[in-house]
Amino acid sequence: MIESLKILSGSAHPTLARLIAQNLGTELCAAELTTFPDGETFVQIHENIRGSDIFIVQPTCPPTNQNLMELLIMVDAVRRASAARITAVLPFFGYARQDRKDRPRVPITAKLVANLLVAAGVNRVLTVDLHAGQIQGFFDIPVDHLYAAPVLMKAIRERGIDQDLVVVSPDVGGIKMTHAFAKALKAPMAIVAKNRVSAEEVEAHSVIGDVKGKNVLLVDDLTETAGTLTAAAKLLLEHGAKRIYAGVTHGVLGDKGRARIAASPIEELLATNSTPQATGEKVTALDIAPLLADAIRRIHGNESVTSLFDIRG
Repeated sequence: MIESLKILSGSAHPTLARLIAQNLGTELCAAELTTFPDGETFVQIHENIRGSDIFIVQPTCPPTNQNLMELLIMVDAVRRASAARITAVLPFFGYARQDRKDRPRVPITAKLVANLLVAAGVNRVLTVDLHAGQIQGFFDIPVDHLYAAPVLMKAIRERGIDQDLVVVSPDVGGIKMTHAFAKALKAPMAIVAKNRVSAEEVEAHSVIGDVKGKNVLLVDDLTETAGTLTAAAKLLLEHGAKRIYAGVTHGVLGDKGRARIAASPIEELLATNSTPQATGEKVTALDIAPLLADAIRRIHGNESVTSLFDIRG
């Protein structure tokens, strides 16, 4: 019964939560979220949720630690209010890049976050384009992992650049995602080889593949400082690329990232509204609320969500 489905929003991205609720034909659950002067978070649910199927919408985007802690507190409040099931809707999963020990004496923070969510009382996770798909295995509860590719590819086709197109991975790590886009768009692919100078500085030094006279779509799962995308775009322009677009699922942009995109050869950065940071000059936020709402509707009705994993667009 849809009456027992309730959407609860954290403070990370209430606009997206409202859009999801609108797509479901419902209202957001009444709740109070307050921050005390000492920085502590207080949560109170202002309606009866006993026996309800609760979906908490809270991307763990910047400020990451604050949004994560708020989510955990919300889960605890809902659990103690006798909700029947709690699904954490994480359009963006923070700490996903810390998914392995790549040097001595470092944490695997993505696994820690998974443990915290389960310990708090989350029964299920709904997320979009994890930085590493294997993070699903960090959870001992069901994870529904959606892809934003159909939303991005629809926008690419609407702009008419899917003809004479080359799909480009801005680094070697994105080859799998790029190949999926290239296959769906029936386009060849290319790769940009890079060296990472620092956390915010990247040097792109060679292109593997032919981009001369072609439209280019740079594909990545997320961008933050936009160093990788803009360095790749500059190199592709030098190699004769015609029009350069970029498509990312998560635009977690700060001031430096926005400035770099604005000054780059990229005509438009297409990102989803998985985070509120996907804004700026030449940045377009594409709505994934219908995708998330469809998944929530199916999960609530115990229906299959397999068809939503189709990335062909």
